[in-house]
Parts: sequence; C-alpha cells; structure tokens
Amino acid sequence: MLTENDAVRVFDTIMSSPGMNEMVRMDMKISRKNVLLLHHMIERGITENDGSLSVLLQSLPKENIQELKQLSEECLQRAGLTELNQKLSELGADKRK
Repeated sequence: MLTENDAVRVFDTIMSSPGMNEMVRMDMKISRKNVLLLHHMIERGITENDGSLSVLLQSLPKENIQELKQLSEECLQRAGLTELNQKLSELGADKRK
C-alpha cells in the first residue's frame, strides 16, 4: 500500500504529465439535480474539514482549486440554480447553529 507521501508523488506526476494543462471541450447534458450535487461535492471536497484537506488536495496549486470553484459556480449559473443553492446553503447554516 502507498504511503501518503508516495500517493502525493504519484498524483503530482500524473498532474504534471504532458497535455494535462490543455483545455478540452466537453459538450454534455446533465440534470439540474446532478449539477446541484456536483457543486456540493466540489465545494465539500475543497473545503477544509476539521482543519485539513486531503493529502492530494494539499499538494494542488491554489490556481487549480480556484478553477474547480469557478467550474462549479459556472455549472450552477448555467443550470439556473445559483439562487436555489444559496438558499439551501443558508438553510444548512441555520441548522448548524
């Protein structure tokens, strides 16, 4: 089994391989439900949980994390779910209080 350090090195190798920074066009159809779930998963994955990100995300440059956030927001906007997501977030914040 890989140690955390080995996993980071493998991940870093994959992310720096040729062509990984090239833009790709992705034309797809996705339900609004899945857009909302995808946004939630991205936000949850890049948000610190109990003060620590996953080892792999810790090794990512901040620019990559920002790009994921922008992608997530753009998906919400295109699906017309920005306001709904904001209200759901507020409900979740109220529940935690």
